[in-house]
Amino acid sequence: MAISFQYNKTSLQGLEKDLKMRQRTLPTLQSKETALRLEVKRAKDEIRQLDEEVNRRIQAYDQMIALWGEFDTSLIHVDDVRMSIKKIAGVRVPILDEVVYTTKSFNIFSSPKWFVDGFEQLKAIADVGIRQEFVRRKVELLEYARKKTTQKVNLFEKVQIPGYQDAIRKIKRFMEDEENLNKSSQKIVKGKRERAAAEEAAQKGGEA
Repeated sequence: MAISFQYNKTSLQGLEKDLKMRQRTLPTLQSKETALRLEVKRAKDEIRQLDEEVNRRIQAYDQMIALWGEFDTSLIHVDDVRMSIKKIAGVRVPILDEVVYTTKSFNIFSSPKWFVDGFEQLKAIADVGIRQEFVRRKVELLEYARKKTTQKVNLFEKVQIPGYQDAIRKIKRFMEDEENLNKSSQKIVKGKRERAAAEEAAQKGGEA
């Protein structure tokens, strides 16, 4: 990234101000990046745990597959999914609060005894599956924020800060060279004046 600047004191002050702002901001960005990496890891671990739980529940379901043929699946369905928004490492993510089910009444005397347990098993499977989707969405949002933060850290750390430092060095070197040149010019002019004055004084002394 090319830093635009001019070889003068005003440009130097502006660059120094921008550099200090980035140097102050960088540690905050680095801390945010670290926090986001940690949260992404936690969320991915949570997904793995939920995957294992889903597999366990599906295996339990499969063991009763012969019985499930008797179950009327219209007796239960998801009515609502209640959620809230939570900030994690500065990122707004959806959090599952509750899955609301609607169940139809059935005759417990004429239905198989395991129907009540069947309701609970289906709810458990649905709960885990829906929670999985929320956690996957959380990972996507956190991962996106983490990548954007990493890009900004790299931009500040590897491009902008070195770029500003280099530009400041160039301006200072130019101003120092200019100052030294002015001093040298002043010495030359002063020397010429002194020699001219000495020559003039010598001429007047000779005339006397």
